Amino acid sequence: MYHFDVTAGSKTELYRDLLSAIDALTADEPDAIANMANAAAVIWQFLPDLNWAGFYRLVGDELVLGPFQGKAACIRIAIGSGVCGTAAASRTTQLVEDVNAFAGHIACDSASASELVVPIVAGARLIGVLDLDSPHVGRFDAEDAAGCEAIGALLATRLS
Repeated sequence: MYHFDVTAGSKTELYRDLLSAIDALTADEPDAIANMANAAAVIWQFLPDLNWAGFYRLVGDELVLGPFQGKAACIRIAIGSGVCGTAAASRTTQLVEDVNAFAGHIACDSASASELVVPIVAGARLIGVLDLDSPHVGRFDAEDAAGCEAIGALLATRLS
């Protein structure tokens, strides 16, 4: 059983502690699926106001559902489709304040109102994306994006 001291103070402290916890969980584990599962669990446990947290893995030429926490989700997403597919195609973080205003949004859960998707890239290779959904419009901001990008960068070294 793991116990992590994740500070509920500032977002900077929260993401620092999340990164440290994910680093500790994945440091000596070579299995990518296990590492994604534990990362999704820690994110789900400590980030407030989420209704989904998890991964889509690049398999062939599409994103395929990976480990997650939340309701059942879309299994396959075409590169370039929806928020996840857009992040994968552009290899840039997608911070969507209101998913209903995002052209082509894929509604796996109608309760989702905002979304943050971070591509996970190792060298020149796309591994997949980290996807966070919230039932609150405007839940994510630049500080969340930066914190999740740091998590994605760490995981890129542990998932390849």
